[in-house]
Amino acid sequence: MNSDNSDSLAESSSEVLIDPLLERQVQRLIEVQTYLRWIFDGFLWLTVGTASIWALRSDIELWIAAFTWAAVRITLAYNRLPMMGLGICVAMTLATLVWQSSIILWGVNQREKRSLVDQVKRIKEKGKRHPLWHWVCEEKI
Repeated sequence: MNSDNSDSLAESSSEVLIDPLLERQVQRLIEVQTYLRWIFDGFLWLTVGTASIWALRSDIELWIAAFTWAAVRITLAYNRLPMMGLGICVAMTLATLVWQSSIILWGVNQREKRSLVDQVKRIKEKGKRHPLWHWVCEEKI
């Protein structure tokens, strides 16, 4: 790697960090994405999760009366659609938890930060017509 290329990489990464307004907007975009992910997870649990649990109510009753792994295995075998629904709900919730935890613990990596900066720039280009403009780009006094 030559020095010209490393200088341009340093300039582009520092360019992202220099503009405090852009940094605030990227931070707001991360917050909005986090809220939207949790809202989607809640919606998924309220629709798919509730329907899946309702379909499994008799099996859950059996589990409460006498829990065995055989009962769980039989429920998995004969109620595939409700179990897949619960699996999707659990998987999306865990994915959101892992995503948010990684941002809290380690921050946003450079590649994702560049992607977020590009996304903020696209939101700015569209202006007020973009549905996220109000939450990301509009400065509150």
